[in-house]
Amino acid sequence: MGLDPTVGFEVLKVEGAARLGRLYTAHGVVPTPAFMPVATQGSLRAFPHHLLHSPILLANTYHLYLRPGTAVLETAGGLHAFMGWKGALLTDSGGYQVFSLASRRTLSAEGVIFASHIDGSRHLLTPEKVVALQRSIGSDIQMVLDVCPPYPASPAEMHQALELTYAWAARARQAFEANPTAYGYPLQQFGIVQGGVDPELRQASYQALKPLSFEGWAVGGLAVGEPFDLRKPILHLMGQLLPPEKPRYVMGLGTPQDLLEAISAGMDLFDCVLPTRNARHALLYGWDGLRNLRNARYARDFTPVPPWGYTRAYLHHLFRLEDPAALTIATAANLHFFLDLVATARSHLEAGTFAEWKEALLPQLTYRHPSQ
Repeated sequence: MGLDPTVGFEVLKVEGAARLGRLYTAHGVVPTPAFMPVATQGSLRAFPHHLLHSPILLANTYHLYLRPGTAVLETAGGLHAFMGWKGALLTDSGGYQVFSLASRRTLSAEGVIFASHIDGSRHLLTPEKVVALQRSIGSDIQMVLDVCPPYPASPAEMHQALELTYAWAARARQAFEANPTAYGYPLQQFGIVQGGVDPELRQASYQALKPLSFEGWAVGGLAVGEPFDLRKPILHLMGQLLPPEKPRYVMGLGTPQDLLEAISAGMDLFDCVLPTRNARHALLYGWDGLRNLRNARYARDFTPVPPWGYTRAYLHHLFRLEDPAALTIATAANLHFFLDLVATARSHLEAGTFAEWKEALLPQLTYRHPSQ
């Protein structure tokens, strides 16, 4: 496949704050709103990615740096070539993973020193190193190193997170602009707005970062434990603050309800491990809610499960056997649903019926089927 030299974003249609758009990358066009399946280590666990009908995947810089390492990726010609993926790739900086290792990391103005979760070896991640690592990976869209505070966080923790996030972003932007290409194609870098659930801190974070003129913007520090009622107004605030001509990415979001609310707020890109992680625990999403196929009630339920048509009874049987095929089929089902959900949202945005469709659908999406 030839690489497209055009990168950028365009909004095709607006309904309220919700947007229908196209994200252009060197590895193809991504219709938005878009859900990005998470291939943390270059792999969708239990699911071969050649079966995936998605124009974009997300991978993680921290994990790829530790395994297989940038030497292997550079020799392969980048992650696209290494994993045989022809679509677009977005990489998180690894900041969230590092900061989740609270007892294994030390924070400073220079960067963050952390102990590997694999062998305990110590590593220093700086904003500049994260840019270099992502250039070795060759991801089309790259995130800056940021500080993702926990929820709840003290005022001192929040202010330190904002100060470091800005200082690191400025350094990362300078390092990126020195060479915004990899393996002969153009890259894009997104800035990350932090601030937790405090509207004033969110505005301060964005205003500080705004002059750096990133190719796109991300909303970080949500879906880290805060309730939906606190998350919702921040999503809508960010939809008002962020520049309309740039793509907007909400990191780590989320449930089907979260996705539709974020789309309503004017967000364009989303990722979450829920569809793949829950699939491994027999939790399947559908248009009528969430169900646990380990429950005995599904032993004689012969309803076919999209997209492959295996029945709920058969999947129940496979999970009871602990057959690895159960993980693959369930992962296919959940990814299909999440991708279908945003595709249907795009169709309603095109038709101008998104808000009406969303309100009618939400009670079904949030239903959890009983075990008996």
